[in-house]
Amino acid sequence: MIQFQNQYITVFQSGLYQTTCTVVEAKEFVLVVDPNWLPAEVEEIKQHVARIQGKKPLLLLFTHGDFDHIIGYRAFPSAKVIGSKGLAGHPDKRKTLEQIHEFDNDYYIERPYPIDFPEVEFVVDEDGKKLVLGETTMTFYLAPGHTHDGIFTVIEPLGVWVAGDYLSDFELPFISHSVKEYQNTLRKASTILDSHNIKVMVPGHGQTASSQEEVLKRIQLAENYLDQLIAAVQNENLGIMDELEKQMAYPSKFTKLSHQENISIIRREYKGDRPPAR
Repeated sequence: MIQFQNQYITVFQSGLYQTTCTVVEAKEFVLVVDPNWLPAEVEEIKQHVARIQGKKPLLLLFTHGDFDHIIGYRAFPSAKVIGSKGLAGHPDKRKTLEQIHEFDNDYYIERPYPIDFPEVEFVVDEDGKKLVLGETTMTFYLAPGHTHDGIFTVIEPLGVWVAGDYLSDFELPFISHSVKEYQNTLRKASTILDSHNIKVMVPGHGQTASSQEEVLKRIQLAENYLDQLIAAVQNENLGIMDELEKQMAYPSKFTKLSHQENISIIRREYKGDRPPAR
């Protein structure tokens, strides 16, 4: 379904995990970000793109390589792909594809396009890298922490920021790579607000933010959660750890495991704990 729309962008929201897909209609191109989840949802995105594309080139951007964000890749075979250097050289491509096949098999899903890992043509390998197309400029920032391969994308003069799996209105940080890099990425998010005229920010999950005040609120929410959890882990305060777990929206086995992974990564990076041998 369409969650947010203005004259430049349309944000689709999946029925699963409130996952978003952003379609940007610029003067020079059409950009599709993270098409997902279910075949009918991907088809709705494709039909929208077909209505607005005309003769404009189609670009496909992946904010990171989690399987739910790349699942619709081959539905847009003519698109030029943008992604980070971490995505281009992703070490677990086969595992990611196995996750897609497992999901589809679990729910008897058949897709009218093949499953594959994105082949990146425009590689983002440093902060501030730009892609200039006519009057429109995309500025990219590496955004590791949630995963190793995340990127932020700012599209000007539209004032659009696509943030990937950061800055949700309801989802607290899920860390699968590095808590210290996650903290650095949140600091980077604050500098983006200072250096760009952001009008709209789209997270990977949840509602689009249409004011800088709302974006700043979400940055602070994530920072406060991490600060409290890091302090609790350093002091082995199990009570606060449990309370922070209860703050996660939609409590489930998934959120419990995510919270435990956050704690494990904090212990490793702040206390030098080693993961158990396999």
